[in-house]
Amino acid sequence: MTKLLIYKTMDQWNPVDSDEEMPSLTEERTWKIFNKEMEGVFHGQLNERVRPYLDLIDSLRLMGIDEDLALPAIAVIGDQSSGKSSVLEALSGVTLPRGSGIVTRCPLMLKLRKLLGGVQWKAIISYKDTSTEFSDPSLVEQYVVAAQNELAGDGVGICDELISLEIMSPEVCDLTLIDLPGIARVPVKGQPEDIGDQIKRLILSFIEKSETINLVVVPCNVDIATTEALKMAQEVDPDGKRTLAILTKPDLIDRGTEKNVLDIVHNRVIPLSKGYIVVKCRGQQQIQDKTPLAEATRMERDFFRQHKYFSCLLNEDKATTQCLATKLTQDLVDHIKKALPTLSEQILTLFNDKINNLSAGEVVNEENLFVILRSHFQKWSDELKCSQESFAKTMQDVEKEYDLKHRGRELPGFSDYKVFETVVQRLMMKLLSPALETLKVIRETVQVQFIDVSKTCFSNYPFLHCVAMNKIDKIQSKQETKVEERIREQFQMEQLVYTQDTIYFKSLTKMEDATPVNWADYDSRNKYPDMFQAYYEIVIQRLADQIPMLIRFFLLKQSARFLCSEMLSLMEGVDLEKALCESSDGSRHRHDLKSRIERLSLAQEKLSRFL
Repeated sequence: MTKLLIYKTMDQWNPVDSDEEMPSLTEERTWKIFNKEMEGVFHGQLNERVRPYLDLIDSLRLMGIDEDLALPAIAVIGDQSSGKSSVLEALSGVTLPRGSGIVTRCPLMLKLRKLLGGVQWKAIISYKDTSTEFSDPSLVEQYVVAAQNELAGDGVGICDELISLEIMSPEVCDLTLIDLPGIARVPVKGQPEDIGDQIKRLILSFIEKSETINLVVVPCNVDIATTEALKMAQEVDPDGKRTLAILTKPDLIDRGTEKNVLDIVHNRVIPLSKGYIVVKCRGQQQIQDKTPLAEATRMERDFFRQHKYFSCLLNEDKATTQCLATKLTQDLVDHIKKALPTLSEQILTLFNDKINNLSAGEVVNEENLFVILRSHFQKWSDELKCSQESFAKTMQDVEKEYDLKHRGRELPGFSDYKVFETVVQRLMMKLLSPALETLKVIRETVQVQFIDVSKTCFSNYPFLHCVAMNKIDKIQSKQETKVEERIREQFQMEQLVYTQDTIYFKSLTKMEDATPVNWADYDSRNKYPDMFQAYYEIVIQRLADQIPMLIRFFLLKQSARFLCSEMLSLMEGVDLEKALCESSDGSRHRHDLKSRIERLSLAQEKLSRFL
């Protein structure tokens, strides 16, 4: 790179080529050298730091992530005729739609990408399912107008559908802006009476997001305190931490008001953390004369350099479009850096919220999980009730055959309780198998619902979906093992053949409360079937509740808690890139997701480097 020397002329510091003699350089040539060299310095040093962040955000936006999350962006707002279009033209190097009234009728995402290595200018305009690539800069206005007419209809209506215009050129900086309709106060012919409110609602939907930098365009020749655009920015950003104001038309101010403009730029009137920058874009005469934007940029610098009051702003980096481009790019990158740690957290929080809501009984999918669970638990209850008949018959057979098969040394009429206890224990264990089958069915049901939540939340994140699928399966398997142990323990406890006397007697007599009774009335063998049937009713009621409670607690409630905890742990240093590599084999079989996975892999690599 050519070395630069600095000398001072006309109260300006000027760089010169070290191999030239300073007196031989004209002032104009000096500034040409300065611009050329500084452009190389800017793009050489800044591009390396800027491009990865912008590419990351754009790749996430390309996959539709901004439908769920607010991604960092710069929203450009201004009153009608504020010079908004001129600023965007100066930054992009192309002519955008112009005219009176509402010109920007749809949000326009303007993605500027600097190309290196002598690559020629090209652009891609996209909206809905349409995408068109072209290589003639003069066609930009035509394509944008056509897109707006298709989305918002012919006329003066507006639409919230986004148009994406990507411009790739050696002459632009890496920057992404969202141009929004100019704020209108009075409807014109053909516009609805509430057009002003419609525009404000559309603008607010962008600028109220904490991830958005608000670029407010205000003419120098108006009272800044009365501009609607700045008022709206102040409403959503009262501290001015994410608002940058651009002052346009400095050549149109009244003589004697220059110091008022300087007071504004120096944050003495309406303080903004990001401050103010003054630009002078092409005027109407220059537009009519088709003055090239490159020439307009040179004329802009000359205007500030020669201005009696505003020349100081050059040294303060508060003037010219080039200074604006540099500041916007740096501000956007800083904004992205701050937002990156929360992006992944927001993605996972959305998933966790749905999992928690699901476990709490809310409907988060097409099917109501608890309706499905209730039907399976009812089948378990029906299974228990059906077993009552076989239990009663078995007990009657035991009573009838007692003397023939079970009586030992006792005299006739006496019975051995252990015989009946053994029969109860044996019959209880027959219920273990259907209980475990219920567990298996519920496990599959819950797992399907968890997976559906993952598919919904991570439809644009194949690697996260794979990680979630893996964790769901592992957690459910672990929890199923726990439930099975508890169920087996429950049936082992049922071998004790126990219940409270009062509970037992209430079941036996079908009375509401237990009153003193002559137990001798039940001390006969022919009462035994009724007595054991009463106990069995207690058992099946106990199992009808206990088994579902165990399953719900371990397979749903605890599984949801463990799953949410493990997904959030991805924010604590887990190698997501490795997880993606290990778990995306299944996704590779789906051709329609292949390109998306590749983009996510690249985005995740960059994301992990920045976090």
